[in-house]
Amino acid sequence: MPEKPSREAVLKILAEKLSDTLLEKIFPGTDPTTVRRLIHPSAMTARAGDPASVATGSGKTRPGSCRLYTDGASRGNPGEAGAGILLLDHRERELATRSVYLGVCTNNVAEYQALLHGLQLARELGCRRLEIFLDSELIVRQLQGRYQVKSPALKPLYTRVGNLLGQFAQWRISHVPRSDNSRADALANRAIDEKRG
Repeated sequence: MPEKPSREAVLKILAEKLSDTLLEKIFPGTDPTTVRRLIHPSAMTARAGDPASVATGSGKTRPGSCRLYTDGASRGNPGEAGAGILLLDHRERELATRSVYLGVCTNNVAEYQALLHGLQLARELGCRRLEIFLDSELIVRQLQGRYQVKSPALKPLYTRVGNLLGQFAQWRISHVPRSDNSRADALANRAIDEKRG
């Protein structure tokens, strides 16, 4: 008779094997990565296909895996706007931050501009596999192909983002609560306060 698996082993397998789609259905509005961490934190370091931590046959994590947090802020919508970018390596060590003043634009345009700046920064710093986190559900769903891009102001930005994403070996984008994106939000607001870019 086979040995009964431990609770720890079951949780780790669930965290590694459950698909993002299933986790989104079970926990609507919560990022699958967050759910996996709650189920079993250590599972994230070895989850096959996870752009933030892709394991090789030797058990080592390949270089070039990064986590990108971006946020766009617009005071007035449209109003003065800024972009905040936080880039981490696969161990969540800070690689770079940016605050970019965007002039006057809508919040959605600022969100796309922030993502564009973040993707360019990730490329410059050698990221090849990228896990992206935004608190704008609209932008995330558009890039996942779940929402259409109807706004004439957003269509060219959507195309530019798509072209940049195509230059990464792997990428995944997820929606996170605003509270989980507070650093990028602070950087975006600092750009407006200091009007620097």
